[in-house]
Amino acid sequence: MPTGDVLPTGDEKVEAVQSMFDAIAPRYDMINRLMTFRLDVKWRKQTVRDLALPAGSTVIDLACGTGDFCRDLAEGDLIPLGFDLSWGMLANARTEAQLAQGDALRLPLADSSVDGATCGFALRNFAELPSFFNELARVIRPGGRIALLDVCEPPNPVMKFGYNIYFGKVVPMIGGLLSDKAAYSYLPRSLAYLPEPATMMRDLRNAGFEDAERILLSGGLTQLLVGTRR
Repeated sequence: MPTGDVLPTGDEKVEAVQSMFDAIAPRYDMINRLMTFRLDVKWRKQTVRDLALPAGSTVIDLACGTGDFCRDLAEGDLIPLGFDLSWGMLANARTEAQLAQGDALRLPLADSSVDGATCGFALRNFAELPSFFNELARVIRPGGRIALLDVCEPPNPVMKFGYNIYFGKVVPMIGGLLSDKAAYSYLPRSLAYLPEPATMMRDLRNAGFEDAERILLSGGLTQLLVGTRR
């Protein structure tokens, strides 16, 4: 699990993230609801709506965790298929969707074989974002859609001040009391992995999602990246 001031990269990061999520899996959902005051439920439902795919579409959920997004996709009459690197998360899953252990940068799927993809709060945990976007473009059919949800710093200075205190101080305290202190101290620091918004938009468009756009939710507490495969 990552400790200290230096964040891991490459294979070291992949191993650290996998180990961390294995450790916090049993109470992960409960702590998420508590820390976000259940806003995470609202954010996921909007993500599924903005995916804007017809009923019966096959959608992969990457870093699916215990299956929250898979349940929301199924409720939206879509066919979910979940992948996660953490066996601990999959072992604690609460969904009827098909799940598999796998690396989101090397998916066991044929080219253009799915209609869309979602991902919740995991972009900063992948080894490399451009490679992830390219892998999405490979497996999603032309005309398919993506909807990728993650945290961000609010643009409003007052909200940003409160956000940094809450995410940097309160979240690790809650996580330490209810689960694993080291893991929930790492999660706020992992924001440093996220590129600047303009860089993410450029990389998404270069990968094949030419209409990619970034939507701020709840005043900028989270960001939603959506786009259509050309």
